Amino acid sequence: MKEKTKSYGIRLISIALPIIISNLIGQLQMIIDKVFLGRLRLECMSAVGNAVGPVWTTMSTIFAMTLGGTILVSQAVGADDEKKAKSIMASVLKYNNILAVLLFFFWIFCSRLVFTVMGVDESVIDMSVAYARYFAPIFLITGISASVTSMLQVSERTKIIAVSGFVRSGLNIILDYLLIFGKLGLPRMEVAGAALATTIAEYTGAAVIVCYAICKNDLIVKPDWMSILQAKGSYYLTAVKVGIPAALEEFAWNFGNLFLIVMLNQVSAVAAGIYAIIFSVELIQVVVVNGLGQATITLSGQETGKGNRRGVRKLVSISLLWSLGLACIMLILFIVFPKEIIGLFTTDQSVIAASKTYLLIVGIDLFPKAANIIIGSGIRGFGNTMWMLKTQIFGTVFVISVSAILVLVLHVGMLGIFWLVVADETIRSLLNLWKLMKETKKNEENV
Repeated sequence: MKEKTKSYGIRLISIALPIIISNLIGQLQMIIDKVFLGRLRLECMSAVGNAVGPVWTTMSTIFAMTLGGTILVSQAVGADDEKKAKSIMASVLKYNNILAVLLFFFWIFCSRLVFTVMGVDESVIDMSVAYARYFAPIFLITGISASVTSMLQVSERTKIIAVSGFVRSGLNIILDYLLIFGKLGLPRMEVAGAALATTIAEYTGAAVIVCYAICKNDLIVKPDWMSILQAKGSYYLTAVKVGIPAALEEFAWNFGNLFLIVMLNQVSAVAAGIYAIIFSVELIQVVVVNGLGQATITLSGQETGKGNRRGVRKLVSISLLWSLGLACIMLILFIVFPKEIIGLFTTDQSVIAASKTYLLIVGIDLFPKAANIIIGSGIRGFGNTMWMLKTQIFGTVFVISVSAILVLVLHVGMLGIFWLVVADETIRSLLNLWKLMKETKKNEENV
């Protein structure tokens, strides 16, 4: 058993570490993005805070659809059915781009309507629209890049993802400085410049992993060109059936988060900016845990394909232990260095002083959030994405109803919103833990 646990740990790290590095680099890129914008004025942060939420809500549907393919391919690999694994991968590569094109046109033509419905303040709505339109071309490459990343993940060849992250984020930071502030003779574009810098960098990073995948012939689930051209839509539809609950789950979470932003806009024009600052800090932990989650999904899918659900419980235990340890470290940093952390994003001393309490609450939120990500990844590895959708719908309804009461009726303000987020994550993490234990217990009883 000790040898098996060690094997799980090594494989988790080998898959997760490059993804974590890429995610951390990407998060550093986003933080520097916000640091640059925060040096302009807080309204710029509010504009980006309002724009990023809905844009990523729609983009996440593409990744969720790809997740269905990742789970099915992993299960086929675990069952030693390489032919089926390649066929599913070929279908995902072929059909995963239609939604991306539709979303591109949606954000080009409908961005102002979205932000108007959200109640974005007139003082920042033009900047939010500009950000969304300059960011929109990223959708055109998301379908192929998400599919290739899935192929690399299942093939346990994720180092190139870290390389792509270095290239993408390094370029983005340089372009951020040049385009936001208008250096070296370039126009001063501020919020629009941040979006354009991200778009150029994302195209470059995508080119790195796509070229790698084309050149490498030893990826275990890489289909040939003819297989992609002749790929059956039925395999993709099967992947979509698994992915749709995950997409709806992501949409439900983001919808709840967007509603919180709408409520914060009712509190004040800068409340969404403060919210964006605080949760940008939380994302440092989240991107690491998401990397472990992606590795957990892949290996849990393989163990499920082998009929070994007890192995899923062991994988989740290892990932969760590491994730909670990281949460402890982050909470200590939030307690010891709150002023320094928040001061990275704004020079407004009143905002820094007010945000210390919110930062502490977010530090507490890291624990149930980590549990949700890791336990949820294990459940998804079973192919059961519907359960995660159900718990997220419950969480979204809970967040929307309670936040509306807190802000519109009780006038509690931002403090109530932050504690509400903690309550939501805690309740769902307990529900998901119960489900994981129930599913793995079934497996033990059948042995």
